[in-house]
Amino acid sequence: MKRTLGTCYYPEHWSTELWAEDAERMVEAGLTWVRIGEFAWSRLEPTPGDLRFEWLDQAIEVLGAAGLKVVLGTPTATPPRWMIDKYPDMVAVDVDGKPRKFGSRRHYCFSHQGYRAECARIVGLLAERYGKNRHVGAWQTDNEYGCHDTTISYSDAARDAFRVWCADRYKTIEALNEAWGNIFWSMEYNSFDQIDLPNLTVTEPNPAHSLAFRRFSSDQVVSFNRLQSDLIKAQSDAPTSHNYMGRITDFDHYKVGDDLDIATWDSYPMGFLEDRVGADAAHQKAYARQGDPDFQAFHHDLYRAVGKGRWWVMEQQPGPVNWAPYNPTPLPGMVRLWSWEAFAHGAEAVCYFRWRQAPMAQEQMHAGMLRPDSKDAQAMHECKQVRDELADAPDVQPAQARVAMIFDYDADAAWAVQPHGAGLSYFGLVFDTYKALRQMGLSVDILRPETRDFAGYDVVLAPGLMHMDAGLKQALNQAKSHIVLGPRSAARDGDMNIPVPLPPAIDGLDVTVDRVESLRPDSPVSLDNAGAFTGYRELLEGSAEVVLRSADGEAAVMSNVHVSYVAGWADVAGWRAILMPLLDKAGIKVMDLPDGLRVRDTAGERFWFNYSADPVSYDGRDFAAASVTRDAK
Repeated sequence: MKRTLGTCYYPEHWSTELWAEDAERMVEAGLTWVRIGEFAWSRLEPTPGDLRFEWLDQAIEVLGAAGLKVVLGTPTATPPRWMIDKYPDMVAVDVDGKPRKFGSRRHYCFSHQGYRAECARIVGLLAERYGKNRHVGAWQTDNEYGCHDTTISYSDAARDAFRVWCADRYKTIEALNEAWGNIFWSMEYNSFDQIDLPNLTVTEPNPAHSLAFRRFSSDQVVSFNRLQSDLIKAQSDAPTSHNYMGRITDFDHYKVGDDLDIATWDSYPMGFLEDRVGADAAHQKAYARQGDPDFQAFHHDLYRAVGKGRWWVMEQQPGPVNWAPYNPTPLPGMVRLWSWEAFAHGAEAVCYFRWRQAPMAQEQMHAGMLRPDSKDAQAMHECKQVRDELADAPDVQPAQARVAMIFDYDADAAWAVQPHGAGLSYFGLVFDTYKALRQMGLSVDILRPETRDFAGYDVVLAPGLMHMDAGLKQALNQAKSHIVLGPRSAARDGDMNIPVPLPPAIDGLDVTVDRVESLRPDSPVSLDNAGAFTGYRELLEGSAEVVLRSADGEAAVMSNVHVSYVAGWADVAGWRAILMPLLDKAGIKVMDLPDGLRVRDTAGERFWFNYSADPVSYDGRDFAAASVTRDAK
């Protein structure tokens, strides 16, 4: 697979006299792709019906004539001010009932039918005008669905659409009352028109109601995106994409991705370190100029699954950002490291955000490849180094890992509705498990929850998969892989009720969760061999073999021949104790990597990434700080 580079460009921000010079410099820097247009609605249509595409025609022609391929974005993430005048009720409403006003971006509710019609109109016009344009090599729908907490809206439009969604799903109000357990606290409805949204209640709303609303909200994103992708595909053969974000889990990315050709994501390793990784202060300090060693890799693997093998980094952090609590500059070498890490995980393209730092508005403190005065910024030098290395590097040959994890957005919704302890989340559980595997030197594949064929995987993990349908349980039980479940796997049915038989209810595995507890941060439960359960654990009963106990004598892991159930949220040392016997049996070599050093295997190469700010040594080899090392197999 050929690896390419790109950037994000805003021709509407700059004098037309700069466009040709910028395009020439992009090509000289080794860039192939340039994304444009995703925030340009007010320039495309400054007043209703006053369409001005000529400047975009010229920009595409200038960029294309220089040899660049354009990724054309639809402008629906930034409706212009006149749109709010036309549809005052189109803005989203937050959980406290406050409108999300004009003056920034993403100020719309996915459920508003008037705004949807406007989106269909502008996207249809763009697709008709540029669908056969020889320079438009790909499309992007909207921009960063869910960013700024904008998936879930408590507007009147959302309420009305939710009632229709509920009627379609449950058919009768009696069926909904039964599924949600509305007999509790006299919450029964007489008609679907009585259903309100699960906010501003006296105490917490019914968890079944909240989960249904989150599923509805996810489906609204899916249908909003499908509206655009269908219009584009009717006019263009160029691939479609959307740029997802890090740790945005409140809509089902798999379902959005099913209507697109490529998954892309926006990678900001240092920006995400403090507000999304969930790391403690010491970890944040150690990686302040590099980013977490596993957060980017996890999302690379996740979006490879979302894109069914095809994925890019659409926005790669090039220097300091403007929006994190603290915004240091990356260590020398980190832009190169982040780029190569994406390629090692199978990225087709890495595009740097942005070409030139903006001198105005909200992102004026966000670095680009060029400074505001058009001089090269830090990232440009490392981009050119990657350009030169790509010219001599063999194409990446993907390889299936021997270890896989299932990631399920619906499980994340269930945990968000009912975390059962402060700070607990499905994403956090899965990410901690992934980190433990990476620290053991393992490459990991992420699998979709509808996966039924596990051929080629020696170990498949499904921690925290709150709802498991009968088909998934059967497929896992029949797999030749060793399956690792728990905690909270199969803990709820499809409507957030505790099922009977009690979980996990896996044929052939005599394990029952007797009771559960969330743990204080200062009260971990130690395991016999090493490590501990932190945050959450379950007390188990049954006749399955106890293969690991906690220090208080309770079963920590129970197994049959090929299924193990883990009774808590293990730390890294705990996961080593749990997995080492399984990995040894499968003949999978485990490493004891020093802090910051990570490995990624492809079919033809082994990549070593040192995220540490200092040189490290492992197995007789030295790895420079903030460096990438490639070994041919």
